[in-house]
Amino acid sequence: MAHIAVQTADFDVHLLYQSLVEANSADGAVVTFVGRVREFNQGQQIADMFLEHYPGMTEKALHELAQQAQKQFTINRVSIVHRVGHLRLSDQIVFVGVTSAHRQDAFAACMWLMDELKSRAPFWKKESTTQGTRWVSA
Repeated sequence: MAHIAVQTADFDVHLLYQSLVEANSADGAVVTFVGRVREFNQGQQIADMFLEHYPGMTEKALHELAQQAQKQFTINRVSIVHRVGHLRLSDQIVFVGVTSAHRQDAFAACMWLMDELKSRAPFWKKESTTQGTRWVSA
């Protein structure tokens, strides 16, 4: 089971966690990751950022990553929520949650998903810095 969302609105970590564990007594491990906008990147002060995506293509890519994780690791539920649009410092950007019977697979799958999201998901990031705006590569 995978829950995938690409949205401009903020997300509620508690509700996403609840959706992973609701009616799920088989899994003893729940691993989550939340990525936030930080104030410093690649040697420059960040004021804010703008994330763009290609609707349809992005959701498809995230579903494929979730399916790959479920084949590669012994996990059951996966949740990926990624925000797009204008984001300010400390705003939440991404949520990844994974459940498994055991913690090793849950941790490994969550880390793998974040690594793959950063390099393979079709998002484009433009940061506003003290030196102007710049597009950031994966």
